[in-house]
Amino acid sequence: MKHLVVAFVLTMALGLGYAQHAALAAQTKTVTIGFTASQTGSLNVESTRQIHGLNLWIEQVNGAGGVQLADGTTVKFAAKFYDDESNKDRVQSLYTRLLNDDKAEFLISPYSSGLADAAAVIAEQYGKIMVTTGAASDSTYAKGFSHVYQAYTPASRYLTGAFDLLARLDPNAKKVAIVHENDKFSTDVVNAAKAYGTRKGAEIVLFEGYDSKTTDFAPFINKIPSGTDAVMGGGHFADGSTFARQLWEKRVKAKFIALLVAPPEPKFAELGDAAFGVVGPSQWEPLAKYTAESARAEKLEWYGISVADFVQTYTAKYREEPSYHSAGGYAAGLILQRAIKKAGTLDTPKVKAALDGTDVLTFYGRVKFETNPKMHGLQIGHEMVYIQWQKDAGGKLVKQVVWPPEGKSAEALYPARK
Repeated sequence: MKHLVVAFVLTMALGLGYAQHAALAAQTKTVTIGFTASQTGSLNVESTRQIHGLNLWIEQVNGAGGVQLADGTTVKFAAKFYDDESNKDRVQSLYTRLLNDDKAEFLISPYSSGLADAAAVIAEQYGKIMVTTGAASDSTYAKGFSHVYQAYTPASRYLTGAFDLLARLDPNAKKVAIVHENDKFSTDVVNAAKAYGTRKGAEIVLFEGYDSKTTDFAPFINKIPSGTDAVMGGGHFADGSTFARQLWEKRVKAKFIALLVAPPEPKFAELGDAAFGVVGPSQWEPLAKYTAESARAEKLEWYGISVADFVQTYTAKYREEPSYHSAGGYAAGLILQRAIKKAGTLDTPKVKAALDGTDVLTFYGRVKFETNPKMHGLQIGHEMVYIQWQKDAGGKLVKQVVWPPEGKSAEALYPARK
């Protein structure tokens, strides 16, 4: 009889153990975040850093125990992605596959406005939330989408600060040549910058676009009129860095050069003297001064990792300084994390409501979304900073934040080319 009692107790204990294990398993859910990445193609450099940032966020949020929902469920995250080859034609089929075959519950955009715009159509069609990062064009948000949320400062405000900085440095510098990549993002940026500069009294002496695969910029550089004060434009890393190098090789004497995307990348320093003095708009920099204290001063909620911690952990993991593309990738995950935590559920309408109500300061800067249906999801809180490549006391090229005045780490060098 004693053996029967012992056997019964053991059976009950084992049964209870299995039940407890099953209950714990039921309380943990892995959520798939789907996206495409340009592992190959012309957008590889920027896209790789963006995905590094996102993967670091996934590692950290999971390592910290995930996100707790109102019903006690613990949510952890897993990435599922495909190579879009920097090719817009692949994006929509791959995002459809992510949703239908891989059951992705939330989406992150590919890098670049053109690819993100294509992905947004699928996100909206399936009613899935997508945070766009590495994508600045305003026009995506004028299409009536309600599930797409932008992390980047919009393209319409990307280069406007360059005109403000130039005016501060030299009120008499009016002649500006704009040479830009003929893609969606760059065209949106320069059209807005041209309109802004003209309103501010600038004379646009050249306004030319080039094909994305251009490697010889001589035909465009030769059109820059003598006496031009500033050259602005560019596009992405490959073309922008080549354009900067050829401006140097041809000894273009513009006093001020401001190019998109390429200058903030640490790799830009490999141009050597061709990088010196070049200004670039950046979504974020390691020198950024966003803190919990500044959030309190602005009466904003502070959320997430500090700038110093992000820089330290990213550098330790990837053996390179993070670029703003890296920060944007991490921030996309952080934005989604906060919205899910705030909603207390994975229910799409409730997570959407939390995103609509977002007004928060993070290591990446302020994040707030337009809720007017005409431009729903457009980023209205985040601001650009402008960097310039200068030299330290030892002659090494270093980045300095030179605009806006309240955030600068050094005075801008002007003229950049003598």
